[in-house]
Amino acid sequence: MEIGFYPGCSLKGTSSEYAQSTLALAKAFDINLKEITDWNCCGATAAHNMNHELAIALPARVLALAEKEGMSEIVVPCAACYNRLSVTQHELNKDKGLKTRVSDILRMPLSGNIEILNVMQFIDKYIAGKIEEKVTKPFNQQVVCYYGCLLVRPHEILNFDRLEDPQSMDTLMTKIGATPMEWGYKTECCGAGFSVSRTDIVAKLSGKIVKDAIDREAKAIIVACPMCQSNLDMRRPHINSYLKMKTDIPVLYITQAIGLAVGISREELGLKKLFVAPSFA
Repeated sequence: MEIGFYPGCSLKGTSSEYAQSTLALAKAFDINLKEITDWNCCGATAAHNMNHELAIALPARVLALAEKEGMSEIVVPCAACYNRLSVTQHELNKDKGLKTRVSDILRMPLSGNIEILNVMQFIDKYIAGKIEEKVTKPFNQQVVCYYGCLLVRPHEILNFDRLEDPQSMDTLMTKIGATPMEWGYKTECCGAGFSVSRTDIVAKLSGKIVKDAIDREAKAIIVACPMCQSNLDMRRPHINSYLKMKTDIPVLYITQAIGLAVGISREELGLKKLFVAPSFA
């Protein structure tokens, strides 16, 4: 089986382990994720605050390229990319005049019929039913699932999961033997794009998330967003400074957690690239 794949900028750079683990997991279930040829940046995080038409044109080009290659659906692991592509398709389909203008700018046709899947939707649709039979190393850990701001918002457009208490990641973790814990930080902001310009804000916001996970005795934080993972993991020295304590709870992508459970190696899942490595894997 072959499905379209949009990695976005982060998965080609700072979060290459997310791409690595997503592709490895798909391969383990006999799925080939075909990267969209000549894809471009979707414009996250700033384009939509600066130029509306440009902010629409950037992700629209990605969708047009996917349509040109005959793809009926694409997997978009990055939460920000998923948000921008989904919102763009919604706006284009709602405003025919805008769709015509953007299509003219791109010099490419746009049908607006492509199905955009985030990583949980992809796993749920093509992998979830087969996970339990393929588990060789149950993920016997208490975990907290962190969805972040963008994966479920805006709800009226994405229509994905519950807005304040999403459950899709929790359900998938249960399938591999983990124990997802109830907690109040599932959709709180980690600081997002302030990671460079205001690291102090990221340390405070992400620090509260990490501290609450530790207080609940979770052994890992499970994520599906490269920005969230980066802030919670890479900014750990700043978080430790803010909390005035050393923290060693790892932050794993959902694809890495499931990959470990079905026997994919640490190397294939890119675990060595994490700043805080899991001691149980």
